[in-house]
Amino acid sequence: MDLFSDRSYKAPLADRVRPRSLEHYIGQKHILFEGSPLSRSIERKRLPSLIFWGPPGVGKTTLARIISHSVEKPFRQLSAIQAGVKDVREVLTFAKSRPGTILFIDEIHRFNKSQQDSLLGAVETGLVVLIGATTENPSFEMNSALLSRCQIYRLEPLTEQEVKELMIYAIEVDEVLSNYQIELRELGALYKLSGGDARKSLNLLEMYVDTFEDPIVLEDESMIKIAQERVPLYDKKGEQHYDIISALIKSIRGGDPNGAIYWLARMLEGGEDVKFIARRLIISASEDIGNANPNALLLANACFDSVTKIGMPEARIVLAQTAVYLATSEKSNAAYLAINKALKYVRDHPDYAVPMHLRNASTKLMSENRYRYIHSHSFMDKEENKSFLPDELSGMSFYRPKGIGSERKIVRFMLDKWDEEYELDPE
Repeated sequence: MDLFSDRSYKAPLADRVRPRSLEHYIGQKHILFEGSPLSRSIERKRLPSLIFWGPPGVGKTTLARIISHSVEKPFRQLSAIQAGVKDVREVLTFAKSRPGTILFIDEIHRFNKSQQDSLLGAVETGLVVLIGATTENPSFEMNSALLSRCQIYRLEPLTEQEVKELMIYAIEVDEVLSNYQIELRELGALYKLSGGDARKSLNLLEMYVDTFEDPIVLEDESMIKIAQERVPLYDKKGEQHYDIISALIKSIRGGDPNGAIYWLARMLEGGEDVKFIARRLIISASEDIGNANPNALLLANACFDSVTKIGMPEARIVLAQTAVYLATSEKSNAAYLAINKALKYVRDHPDYAVPMHLRNASTKLMSENRYRYIHSHSFMDKEENKSFLPDELSGMSFYRPKGIGSERKIVRFMLDKWDEEYELDPE
């Protein structure tokens, strides 16, 4: 009997062999080694709120379920793509009679501010223990108030040895695969195709076994052939959606128009939403090119407007033009670095008082008592300049133009107006 054709086996292999204890959990040794903070929290059954950050298929959901079982607490799961504030409130109502309920939220970065804010009180009081999973950097995608109440753990793709361990485990414990004689002769191709993604690795193994008659020998050449025939070149709802847009942006950042065009073509051929691509080009124009070429942001915005109006197939031309322009443009990430540095500084330091000369003198008395702002247009001599930062931050440089492209003008402006007040990168 062909066990894979039996309709009783509907669950994918990744679900059938999902581990239920840390003993069988493979990967993430850097956070689960004996004596690690997370391991000790699980052993003591005193769990803080957690954020698991990592690419798809590295075991974020599985680890959350195992932790819940290990600490013997009720487990509730929500998807941020589908859930709203109402769903969160229902879990909080449930938790009132079961304090310490573990609330797992997948794709938590997709919650908006109000949805994230609705969790604050419950997390702070311990009514729920939040475990969030995200593929995006939580520092950029989550509210700082919620983030400050959580411990963040970065989950990594599986190593080649760990993928091999996973394959062996699946063959031994799965009720379907255990009926076959399977020899793992070569795993190099499977590992490269999966990129250390446990779910994708198991899907490839299942597909391979489904293709051949028993006994089965897994070899690289056959794996590559089967993958080329049966694995979609691009899954706009899956992992490659993230991998290929990342490759496109990195090609632009690295100044390679040919790489940018290739990855753009892969996305277009796979049916990717052209507005999604255009939005990412806007981000790249600001993050990677910035004031070295301010026209890049204008062109990227015009690209978004154009592809929205005309759609495919003509949108491919506008996207290609923009991608090439961005890739070949002079680049500076000085503004990107500046705002990140300033945000971190604000989070890590007290709120300094606004200097007297910058405050609003709303009464005559206030105006006579140092609340006196001298309008910048009233003087041009740099001897009259006074820093607009709090006194405690005098001379602090957040923005450091790099002297590239149009930023050369900004460097000259800064030197002329502020002399040596702020540090600048050398031209």
